[in-house]
Amino acid sequence: MITRRKLMSGAAGSLVAGAMMPGSIRAAGGADGLELGDDGLHKQPWFTDSFLELGDDLQTAADSGRGLMVLWEQRGCPYCRELHAVNFARPEITDYIQEHFDVVQLDMFGSREVLDFDGEALEERGLAGKWFVNFTPTTQLFHRDNADATGLSAAESFRMPGYLKPFHYLSSLEFVAEGHYETQRFQRYLQDKFAKLRKQGIDPDVW
Repeated sequence: MITRRKLMSGAAGSLVAGAMMPGSIRAAGGADGLELGDDGLHKQPWFTDSFLELGDDLQTAADSGRGLMVLWEQRGCPYCRELHAVNFARPEITDYIQEHFDVVQLDMFGSREVLDFDGEALEERGLAGKWFVNFTPTTQLFHRDNADATGLSAAESFRMPGYLKPFHYLSSLEFVAEGHYETQRFQRYLQDKFAKLRKQGIDPDVW
C-alpha cells in the first residue's frame, strides 16, 4: 500500500512535510497557560507529527522500542484540560510517556482523514464511532509487540475511557509498557502495586 508517509519520504517531500502534517498546528497560550492549537485542542511539544496512518505510526514507534498512544480529545472538554493541566504537569508522567510511547492526538469530532490498522480511511469522527470512543479524553495504548496487527482488537492493549487521576494514569502506562496487560487484569496489577508500596512504607498519592 502506498501511504502518505511513503510518498513524503523522498528529499522533495521532506521540504513540505511540515506544512502537510496534521500535527504541525500553530499553538497559542491560553489564559490558563496551556497551549491551544487552531483546532481548539490542548497541545504538548512531545506530541507526534503524524500522517495519521496508525499502522505506520505504531511500526515507527516499535522500531524505536516504544508503543503508540492515541489520545482522543474535543474542543472545550474540561476533563481534557484537566489531563493537560494536572497529569501532564507531572514530570514522572510526561517523562514516562516520552520514553515509552509516541503520542498521536485525535479529535473525536474532527474531519481529518485517518488510516485505520485494517487499511480503512475514515474521518476522525468516523473512526471514533468505529472504535466506540464515546468520552474525552480517551487514551488508547498499543504495545510495540502489536505492530503487525491488522485490526483494532489485535492492536489495542488497554484503554482509559475518560479522565484518570495521575496515579492511575501512570499505572496504566506502566501496565502496558511493561507488558503486564498480557498476564494480569488491571485491577489485580493495581492491588499488587499498592501492596508493594505499602511494604516499602509508601502511601501513594492516589487522589
